[in-house]
Amino acid sequence: MAQAAGPARTVILTVDDDPGVSRAVARDLRRHFGESYRIVRAESGASALDALRELKLRGDLVAVILADYRMPEMNGIEFLEQAIDIYPGARRVLLTAYADTSAAIDAINVVDLDHYLLKPWDPPEEKLYPVVEDLLETWRATDRKPVATTKVVGHRWSARSSDVREFLARNQVPYRWYSSEDPEARCLLAAAGQDGSRLPLVITPDGTALVEPEDAELAARVGLATTPTADFYDLVVVGGGPAGLGAAVYGASEGLRTVLVERSATGGQAGQSSRIENYLGFPDGVSGSQLTERARRQAARFGAEILTAREVTGLEVNGPARTVLFSDGSAVSAHSVILATGVSYRQLDAPGLAGLTGCGVFYGSALTEASACQGHDVYIVGGANSAGQAAMYLARGAKSVTLLVRGPSLSASMSHYLVQQIEDAPNVSVRTGTVLEAAHGSEHLEQLTLRDVASGHTELVDAQWLFVFIGAAPLTSWLEGTVLRDGRGFIMAGPDLTPDGRPPADWDLDRPPYHLETNVPGVFVAGDARSESAKRVASAVGEGAMAVMLVHRYLEQS
Repeated sequence: MAQAAGPARTVILTVDDDPGVSRAVARDLRRHFGESYRIVRAESGASALDALRELKLRGDLVAVILADYRMPEMNGIEFLEQAIDIYPGARRVLLTAYADTSAAIDAINVVDLDHYLLKPWDPPEEKLYPVVEDLLETWRATDRKPVATTKVVGHRWSARSSDVREFLARNQVPYRWYSSEDPEARCLLAAAGQDGSRLPLVITPDGTALVEPEDAELAARVGLATTPTADFYDLVVVGGGPAGLGAAVYGASEGLRTVLVERSATGGQAGQSSRIENYLGFPDGVSGSQLTERARRQAARFGAEILTAREVTGLEVNGPARTVLFSDGSAVSAHSVILATGVSYRQLDAPGLAGLTGCGVFYGSALTEASACQGHDVYIVGGANSAGQAAMYLARGAKSVTLLVRGPSLSASMSHYLVQQIEDAPNVSVRTGTVLEAAHGSEHLEQLTLRDVASGHTELVDAQWLFVFIGAAPLTSWLEGTVLRDGRGFIMAGPDLTPDGRPPADWDLDRPPYHLETNVPGVFVAGDARSESAKRVASAVGEGAMAVMLVHRYLEQS
């Protein structure tokens, strides 16, 4: 275990109102970290705050604070809000039950939460120790000054304000949200010399005010890497979903100079999933954001560069080099490329939807909006796993959740375990044979027109929230003229290129394409963007790893 600065005076504090749980957490922490850190435990938020104040007066350092969510008088989030003022540099963990994970996700923005752990945490070797070790490593790497937070001032029903919040949340950038009507928001606007007519306003930790920033400017200002450190790599991975992250982890860990390029945020569609329950090795399920963040940290630890908010617009073959072109005119080259661009949710073509996107209408899970759905009626269009996962997540706080499904049942496109959960949820209903005809509202969504497929009968319902999951379209138009795609735009590779046993017409090597290799030698595809892929997280990660193996084979023979 790495040594901590001043180990005898550095503290890990845990607080839980259940004495048995409190002792068990402290016992497990002492067993693994006791030689280098002092473990302090408390059985209430108030006593824990007293302990922190005493430690502060003595000049002790506090590295990690673990707080139970459900504590009487002062819950874990309320405690952590006050603990930040005393030890702003301490890493923060919330201990929570499965039923409270929505509160834990909200706490990411409220108290800059670093992690949440589901109880029970057995075995600690798998669930507790790796998390605390990562947080201790992060704490040791900081200068322990107060944590500066990005501030976002926006309008509740502003599409761009919603996009900015989603961008920051998915990239794990701590921020605090201020509705433009709040007094504090007006003070921030005045300080920035703005009258509120142009929103959102983003104030970065160094005090820079950004008015209606684009993603690239926002990423650069909040500390995300946007520019490659070199001009040439062994491997460029385009896309940061499960396939791209898998490729980055395996590429970097096996010694390839690897850079991953992502246009928005790592995780792709999977990163927006509220709960993935059928991914190998996570019997209690895992959120897409948790899985993504672990994979991103893993790739970075092995040395992969991760670039955010970089839109790729083209691919060129320049002799042995494969050059990826960016929208700003710059480029990066490599010996090989893995295309892991994934897919995006298709836009629903119904009157009124386009103008209300981001103002009550959302494509994908939009987890940052979930807390605002508390006590409201929510509608979801779609019948596949992503729609089912969103329904179960939103049902925790919504008054009701209604799934609108064109087909006769969910079983044709949704995993059995999700169908069962939906059937058992008292506030989730399914309307089969139903399509969305139109959306209505001025500044935000107010009503929906629904149509019964069989009878043609229409119905007007009140609705403020609509989430759409209606299939996926590949993000591959920028490959036109370079990489072969099927009729739907998915990338063809390996056997799909050689159905008769002969390589493509422009193939100039004396071997057929490898299994995940496109018609351009040295350019591979992995994950959902591949024609006839399985469209599952596990298969995408596997293809990312397999593509790296084939990259090695290609490089050895080049």
